[in-house]
Amino acid sequence: MTEQMGNDLQPPPLAPHLCVDGAADAIDFYTRAFGATEMMRMPGPDGRLIHAAILVNGALVMLHDEYPDMGALGPKKRGGTAVTLHLNVPDADAAAERAVAAGATVVMPVGDQFWGDRYGVLEDPFGHHWSVAHKLRDVSVEEMQAGTGL
Repeated sequence: MTEQMGNDLQPPPLAPHLCVDGAADAIDFYTRAFGATEMMRMPGPDGRLIHAAILVNGALVMLHDEYPDMGALGPKKRGGTAVTLHLNVPDADAAAERAVAAGATVVMPVGDQFWGDRYGVLEDPFGHHWSVAHKLRDVSVEEMQAGTGL
């Protein structure tokens, strides 16, 4: 059963709000892929979700279904996304494997990066990009700049 958010819950200073073609399916995917916890959902008269809230990796993520008549379209209808949601996780490889098993596709395979993280990028079935990373080592700004090749 979905736990309802109380009126006394303080919103975080910043939270992503995703427009999804199939928000109920997205909640199921995010639960399987990223261990999300559903906080609430508010269906409209036609069954589409007007608003929902989940916790992913301890962070609030809000989402709703597409409403084309109001200009609310997900990334697939817009031709892609310009945003990547980043998850710091204990094991980037395991997190990516879990997401792929749930239906994500690999955009950038998990690998060791010059900035000191093990990092990869995934696309969820709804067109949103998610990066997963864990820290391998501390890297100075000078090392990072040298690693860019710029």
